[in-house]
Amino acid sequence: MPLEDLVEYFNDRFGQEHRCSFSPFIMEAGKVSGLFGQIRISSDLVPLRQALKPTVVIGYGAQIRVDTYKNQHLYSNVVNNLLTDNLLTDNRSQPTDFESIINFDRLCRTVHMLNYLSLTRPQGILFLEVDPLHILGIKQDHGAYFEEVISQCGLQTGNIVIVMTVNNLYGQYYQGLVRGLDNYRRRGYRIALKFDYLNQESRAVDYVLNLSPDYISLSARNLDQQCDHAMLAKLKGLVASKGGQSILQQVDHKESDSLARNIGFDLVEGGYYRAIAFDFLAAGHSS
Repeated sequence: MPLEDLVEYFNDRFGQEHRCSFSPFIMEAGKVSGLFGQIRISSDLVPLRQALKPTVVIGYGAQIRVDTYKNQHLYSNVVNNLLTDNLLTDNRSQPTDFESIINFDRLCRTVHMLNYLSLTRPQGILFLEVDPLHILGIKQDHGAYFEEVISQCGLQTGNIVIVMTVNNLYGQYYQGLVRGLDNYRRRGYRIALKFDYLNQESRAVDYVLNLSPDYISLSARNLDQQCDHAMLAKLKGLVASKGGQSILQQVDHKESDSLARNIGFDLVEGGYYRAIAFDFLAAGHSS
């Protein structure tokens, strides 16, 4: 199905689900963006590369780009039904406002999927981040709704990696998050755990042991602050023993690239490789 037709399909579907004529997906210059309240959501698709052969792209990570939208005042009635604060309850016993979080998450992932399809040559797998509150808000059948979106786009769940950031805020919901991610896997999705910091080794190990993620992801910028490469190597080795791969992201300098190679990261992403890929292709090679 042509991309323009897919955009119209999802606009019609949104209108039916929310009983409104509001069309959240717009296409301009071959790129798709989504409207949610006062913001406009678009995608930056960054290539993930083999660490030892960075000209080889194995897939893309979708990063959200947010701007204000000039016609935001036209949709205030719809915004009131969809947009609420992303907060926890006062007693912190249970996350709230799930419906708007779920709507926002689904909108973002649909935008990313459509922009992935807009690439001249879509290839490999697509990494899509999911808010932990979204996972907690869906009580069962995680990924069923988005599976229909994937099918309409002509892809399969095996093309998609569900990425969840692990942090201390949701520590008390550990079991629920593990169950939710496991539900995604049962539908064929791949699973990635993103660790912004490794200040809780036991929790990181617990997630890896219980989920056997297909990927773990860490930031080179934060690793510069931790300087605990032994612990990093231990976690990477544990993931590898479970059949998973490791990703070092935000590699902006040669020092971080050297770290990725020395520790043995499988995949890398960052500005450092964009210049390398350009020089390589400019010399007349192909990936």
